[in-house]
Amino acid sequence: MSIKRALVSVSDKQGIVDFCRELSALGVEIISTGGTSTLLAKEGVPVIGISDVTGFPEIMDGRVKTLHPAVHSGLLAVRDNEEHTRQMTELGLDYIDLVVVNLYPFAETIAKPDVSYEEAIENIDIGGPTMLRSAAKNHAFVSVVVDAADYAVVLEEVRAGGDTTLETRKRLAAKVFRHTAAYDALISDYLSKVTGDPLPERYTVTYEKIQDLRYGENPHQKAAFYRKPLAALDTLTAAEQLHGKELSYNNINDANAALQIVKEFEEPAVVAVKHMNPCGVGVGASVYEAYQKAYNADPTSIFGGIVAANRIIDADTANLLKEIFLEIILAPGFTEEALEILTKKKNIRLLKIRDLSTAAARKSSLIVTSIDGGMVVQESDVHSVNPDELQVVTDRKPTEEELKQLLFAWKVVKHVKSNAIVLAADNMTVGVGAGQMNRVGAAKIAIEQAGDKSQGAALASDAFFPMGDTLELAAKAGITAVIQPGGSVKDEESIKVANEYGIAMVFTGVRHFKH
Repeated sequence: MSIKRALVSVSDKQGIVDFCRELSALGVEIISTGGTSTLLAKEGVPVIGISDVTGFPEIMDGRVKTLHPAVHSGLLAVRDNEEHTRQMTELGLDYIDLVVVNLYPFAETIAKPDVSYEEAIENIDIGGPTMLRSAAKNHAFVSVVVDAADYAVVLEEVRAGGDTTLETRKRLAAKVFRHTAAYDALISDYLSKVTGDPLPERYTVTYEKIQDLRYGENPHQKAAFYRKPLAALDTLTAAEQLHGKELSYNNINDANAALQIVKEFEEPAVVAVKHMNPCGVGVGASVYEAYQKAYNADPTSIFGGIVAANRIIDADTANLLKEIFLEIILAPGFTEEALEILTKKKNIRLLKIRDLSTAAARKSSLIVTSIDGGMVVQESDVHSVNPDELQVVTDRKPTEEELKQLLFAWKVVKHVKSNAIVLAADNMTVGVGAGQMNRVGAAKIAIEQAGDKSQGAALASDAFFPMGDTLELAAKAGITAVIQPGGSVKDEESIKVANEYGIAMVFTGVRHFKH
């Protein structure tokens, strides 16, 4: 076996001229279509038009050109099948030994903000995937290339032996089916969104690898970092790393958690995260003030943590940040002075992400969580409480300052693992109780962490109180205001306790479980 004929049809023409010129020099006959054929001929590469092979013109603006028996017989014929060989001979058909195809740029098309539905549909490739699938199915005899990164290995093997190895053809075929599956998944996702069906009867997703990771949660677990093809620019997958070693699996999860929290705030905010839970959150008139509050919220836990800010890091803030060990600092940007200060720390990772000050514009996306044997899919929790819709259920209404702290705590508690309690005062968290099996346990942790700062603090609970014991604990700690979803059969018990201690309590009607 040897490669004698190649069919080439590419939208992304990077490297294709040199590749085909090399193939031609090795005696390979090049068949091509449309713009690819025109380019090769212009560059002096001998090329045969697809119509010369099919005996049929390209029609319907190029929609129909390769969907022809002369093409697919050449791709699908089993070379050691006598009946296939007989039919090819009787019909005067020739084999095609190599297919080089990349597809219409559907992802790039729908990424354009002003793309029309008609333009999107027109950029759904039909002939390309069909040729790729035919060639990949018949990889025992046919080589198929969908990625320009594989041009070099194909040339190397053809030079050495006239054909690619079966091992290479298997690898290339697997890549083709991954590619066409991802292409179809992107189209189905687009059409599902257009038709308003985000959770259809079959849910297909596709991601592209950003990098292999050194390991997963633990050194014995393999891991990689992937992103959606059209991921938003204010996501971690779009971040630009300015300094430091590669992100680890745990870094990525923690940084994403910090990013999701800091997006809640429009005013200058800083979030510190450890093990995907906030250990300190602060807002202020500047990023400098916000960081001071986030640090003072829990000076112990922030050590070795992740810090996210929604404003550019300046030199004054950088001088504070450099004083402790941090894994990552994530921000919309860093001043030159701040970069000079922070890059002196060899291992710290600095990530630049787009402006995060437009938190109100956040849109819901789908979250996919793997389980053994399947997955569960849900919309992301981007619900924001409307202060005008809060229900005051106690005799005393919260003061203006208490309401401010309640709303601050509510933004944070939705990002804390359940059961979750957050205490806030002076625009900063003063106590966080996360991931406990009962709500009283979470409250005890938050109150113990707050110490004297619990006096006059506001408390947020991610779900309702099943009984009045958490309110009893809060009252004894000096907490004066509470925000919670409400909806327990024992709401009246909690309301009664709050009234006995003069606590102002409001219901949101929405819970924020996070597992």
